Amino acid sequence: MMPEPRIGFLGIGIMGEAMVLRLLERGRPVTVWNLEPERLGRVVPHGAVAVPTPAAVAAASDVVILCVLHTEAVARCVFGPDGIASAGPAAGKVLLDHSTAEPAATREMAARLRADTGMGWVDAPVSGGPQAARAGTLTIMMGGDPGEIAALGPVLRDLGTNVTRMGPVGAGQTTKVLNQAIVGTGFVLMAEALAMAEAAGLDAAALPAGLAGGHADGSLLQKIYAQMQRRDFEPPTSYARQLLKDLKAVKAFAHDLHLELPLVEAAVARFADYVARGNEMVDSASVIRLYRPDP
Repeated sequence: MMPEPRIGFLGIGIMGEAMVLRLLERGRPVTVWNLEPERLGRVVPHGAVAVPTPAAVAAASDVVILCVLHTEAVARCVFGPDGIASAGPAAGKVLLDHSTAEPAATREMAARLRADTGMGWVDAPVSGGPQAARAGTLTIMMGGDPGEIAALGPVLRDLGTNVTRMGPVGAGQTTKVLNQAIVGTGFVLMAEALAMAEAAGLDAAALPAGLAGGHADGSLLQKIYAQMQRRDFEPPTSYARQLLKDLKAVKAFAHDLHLELPLVEAAVARFADYVARGNEMVDSASVIRLYRPDP
């Protein structure tokens, strides 16, 4: 691995845009691709170099970063007709996957990519949202070879402040399942707490300060509840369809482990109801509208 690796990035969504801009601001040249080319206009004016295929990104890069919608999108970027694997031998290169994907599929894809090309794979889903990505303060949970993760250290430190190896390939995605179980049910819980506060005539805006330091405190209360209370949903910082997708993955993972998780099941049902009403691309925090109209 080069001391200053060439960076490629696939997926210029809300999170991908924030991470690419952060890397550019840290002085790292970045080669980019996105399935919808119009999104490239969010980063190319800031210095990113656009290429037409994932294979072209891989050919130009030592570290290829992914941040795409789901497992199927990861597989398409890596093994599609113009995917990363089609760029040929890549010993010494590493794929760094910030997407949220299925742990078992991640292990299978990583083994196949290494066998086909020699390229390493580190699954490194993130938490914290686009604001943390822009500030370089993401939480990054990783699975992969310790040596490959160590070589990625400078890039990871540009993006996150809490960077933890959780185990071999797939362990990062397993950790993200647990993260999304907490986050997804937490969004519903914050909406229901706010609905109670408003219906009871409480000064709902004062609740985060009033509960600060107690067991109910945390970023969900201080950030998500407060965002819901302000009805501050534009522009979206996350999409409801994405959180629903993640919650469904938690549900499926629990079923594979033969676990019954009624709280997760209820949260999935609530978000599925909300998304089914035409809210696929609205901010996840706007789920409060299931309970209370906007003031």
